[in-house]
Amino acid sequence: MKTEKQQTAVEWFVEQLPMRIKNSMMGEIEQAKDIEKEQINEAYNQGQMDGFGLEEKDDYYSETFKSE
Repeated sequence: MKTEKQQTAVEWFVEQLPMRIKNSMMGEIEQAKDIEKEQINEAYNQGQMDGFGLEEKDDYYSETFKSE
């Protein structure tokens, strides 16, 4: 059974933008995605230190937020 990919806050925000703005802000959009990924990684690492965790944070990010 395949589950639907979750959407990041950045992806949701980008969908709300008119196309002309999206096209003019691609660099900023990619930077925001990188920041969001880093925040997910930091939260994962903190969870590991607190005794909670997932097998692989990059796998979690890719499986949860990357579109196919």
